[in-house]
Amino acid sequence: MNAIFERFPYRVPAGKRVRVIVNTDAANEADDQYAIVQALLTPKLIIRGFVATHFGTHRTDTSMEQSYAEIKRILDLMDMSEDYPVYRGSAGRLNPDAPVVSEGAQFIIDEAMRDDAQEPLFAIFLGAITDLAAAYKAKPEIAGRLTAVWIGGGAYPQGGEEFNLGNDIAAANIVFRSDIPLWQVPRDVYKMPRVSLAELAVKVKPWGKIGDYLFRQLEEFNLLPIHTPRWPPGESWNMGDSPAVSLLIDDQNFDYELRSAPEVREADMGYVHPGTARPIRVYTSVDSRFILEDLYAKLQLFHELSSSGQST
Repeated sequence: MNAIFERFPYRVPAGKRVRVIVNTDAANEADDQYAIVQALLTPKLIIRGFVATHFGTHRTDTSMEQSYAEIKRILDLMDMSEDYPVYRGSAGRLNPDAPVVSEGAQFIIDEAMRDDAQEPLFAIFLGAITDLAAAYKAKPEIAGRLTAVWIGGGAYPQGGEEFNLGNDIAAANIVFRSDIPLWQVPRDVYKMPRVSLAELAVKVKPWGKIGDYLFRQLEEFNLLPIHTPRWPPGESWNMGDSPAVSLLIDDQNFDYELRSAPEVREADMGYVHPGTARPIRVYTSVDSRFILEDLYAKLQLFHELSSSGQST
């Protein structure tokens, strides 16, 4: 357990804790970092490791390596570099005919197949779902041994263009066709947790090195000249990856539908609904207040407890 949790003002019952793998394209933009930090500061989660994955080749050919470096940077800022392993995941899209099992995909397999762990295993995917598809192709038996939570895919029922899905449509179809328990948070839902930069300046930036970094890297990304006239809006941001963490804290068991897993068309990322596939959990809303207030409170607790620990 993260040592800081021993000084938190509350405890989580042992039987409620879950093992977690965090798979993230952390260097893609600016909100994965917030989800990573929230996961690290959540006592309910037994984080087994992080997997860096790619975010396509539209901006760089080294996106996975950049994500790997960003995860390491966050851990270093929080003085947790020695506490959690970080694995290199897929460097690009999956070739379904010759899937490459990255060290991150192998880690997913190894953790899923453990016989010595009692806590249930969740793997959260904050980008392309390449590593899960590769792991499943190599070891289909993992399907009964973990639950996947994926931030990705267009709104139901039509589907449509969406960044994480677009970075590996073939991988998404492999996971949809599999029997891996899947919680999907589609685009219209993961866009719900919106914040203003003023809110982040007041509620994130003051809380130590990591709070300052979270705010600064987002504010700097917001100013890059690569953006379109419509995105980002300029003075607000969408914390689209954070729902994956919050749903492990509280799964909002009234805010999802069970749907037959779709097939995704390559041409336009639209959904095809044969009606014969296995059911998946598709979220229809997330609690933005819960997500954001939990993050703000944990950042403050972490800063205050870390500072008091250093002064004694």
